[in-house]
Amino acid sequence: MAKQKEEKTNVMRILEQQGIPYTPHTYPHDGEAVPDGETVARALGQDPSAVFKTLVTRGASGGYYVFDIPVSAVLDLKKAARAVGEKSVAMLPSRELLPLTGYVHGGCSPVGMKKRFPTVFHDSCLGQDTICVSAGKIGFQVEVRPADLIALVGASTADVIVEE
Repeated sequence: MAKQKEEKTNVMRILEQQGIPYTPHTYPHDGEAVPDGETVARALGQDPSAVFKTLVTRGASGGYYVFDIPVSAVLDLKKAARAVGEKSVAMLPSRELLPLTGYVHGGCSPVGMKKRFPTVFHDSCLGQDTICVSAGKIGFQVEVRPADLIALVGASTADVIVEE
């Protein structure tokens, strides 16, 4: 019987090329609606505080910034702007995401974007052994040590979420 070949994303290939250990995860999706992050966390059997979503913003200066925060959190735009030294930042419209990053809404990863942008992970990632981020395709996630991800994308950490 032939062994079924595991589908690999570019994110997985980059992690392998860099010698970074990861665990791939998949979750079901219908191809139409993009599941929200908490649904993805439940489907993976993961704590939502260890599953991070990747958000792309544009600063007042015109520069682009990437923020990775827990899926159940909300990005605080004022804190985010301070973290990257901008007067303000605004969420990038979905239609601009694919041409800028190479990723679609719901499948955006901090790894392997078309260009490297300043990236900030919420500092809660430092308290996790591993975190999950998108593997660059809807339905695929990778679980990686936060320090490895931060080093790979040249990221910093800061408190950039709305306090509950």
